[in-house]
Amino acid sequence: MHQNNKISSFQSWTVLTAATGVNVSMGLNYSWSVIQKSLITDWQWTNLEASLPYTVYAIMIALAMLVGGRLQDKVGPRLSINLGAILMGTGLISCSFSHSPLLTAFAYSIAGIGGGICYATTMPTIIKWFPPEKKGLVTGIVVSGSGLAPIYVSLMANWLLGHYGISKTFLALGIGMSSSLFIMSLFMKNPPVGYIPLSTVDHVSQPTDTVTHSSDDIHWREMIKTPTFCKLWFMYFFASSAGLMIIGHITTIAKKQANWENGFYLVVLVAFFNTIGRMVAGFFSDKYGRIPIMKGVFLLLAINLVLFSNYTTPTLLAFGTGIIGFCYGTCPALFPLTIADFYGTKNLGANYGILFTAWGSAALLGPVIAGLAVDMTGTYSIAYTISAILLFGSFLLSISIKAQSKQEIIIDEITLDNPQS
Repeated sequence: MHQNNKISSFQSWTVLTAATGVNVSMGLNYSWSVIQKSLITDWQWTNLEASLPYTVYAIMIALAMLVGGRLQDKVGPRLSINLGAILMGTGLISCSFSHSPLLTAFAYSIAGIGGGICYATTMPTIIKWFPPEKKGLVTGIVVSGSGLAPIYVSLMANWLLGHYGISKTFLALGIGMSSSLFIMSLFMKNPPVGYIPLSTVDHVSQPTDTVTHSSDDIHWREMIKTPTFCKLWFMYFFASSAGLMIIGHITTIAKKQANWENGFYLVVLVAFFNTIGRMVAGFFSDKYGRIPIMKGVFLLLAINLVLFSNYTTPTLLAFGTGIIGFCYGTCPALFPLTIADFYGTKNLGANYGILFTAWGSAALLGPVIAGLAVDMTGTYSIAYTISAILLFGSFLLSISIKAQSKQEIIIDEITLDNPQS
């Protein structure tokens, strides 16, 4: 077994690099605000119409995660990512032939399905290659890929929009991203049968809020019955809605609040801090636990949103946007790790796919509330207030998890081991 570990050591880092590359290739959704601004100014769409494709895309990612998680559990990561690449390319290229909000939303939703399948594949695959004390670190690295993507996608999209227009921008993005995904899929694979990652320490002490289940095979049907899962779902839902609201509207916010036409630079800023947040959260959650970090993130986000309407200069907007990006970035790192801690890794693809529906629901809530608020009142103040209240709700839910989690897992074990009891 140890020889098997040594042989697979290089492969584990190769797969980690490829998985990160997959996420880098499909981080399109975080740069939507650049495209959205052009839809409003060039095609005279309303804010709500321009938010529709982004919202549908995010919802379809979440729904596709349900299928993609189970698909990669059955057929492996390579075939799953190939399918995702085909759908991603088809959706984006189809957007280049559409000029109506509904048709664009439909085509963009196809790209969302492809993105969801790919995203559902990377984390469950990479976690199988590394020992427990490195799960947070490698998860942070992998999910940082989609955080890095807007740095180049937003700049590239802004350049393409300025030189070739909206339709050709969609075409170029579709060809480029699908091609990259096909290449990365060549290096994606599950570890050999019986492979157990070799721990680099003799004993790994777990944070008090982290629970490793004695069984590695908790099915989603059992998982969704536990109160902890319900709490995690709403925490993810409320936190993501705030982040997606700002990310989807930041260039419009910059124009309205600070009269700044170069708000697309804030998309790059969000991407940078988003990436840092993912890596920092993954690393420190291995040391201090997932839930304590979540508590601080929720409070910081809530306070920032209460103040956000007062950010009326580019400098202040950059400050507030950086906080949003960092805090939002912690969620894709912390929540899949928490699901793995509580419910095991064997069914992580399907289990996290269920939890990820919270993110899809958030895409329906946050950006749409923001679009309605600015269309009706001319400002985003109401949307900021609603999001701050929801984030405080996430904080209250996070407080209650630590006290109940271990007891719930024991109950799950009894139920699974003795189904007739």
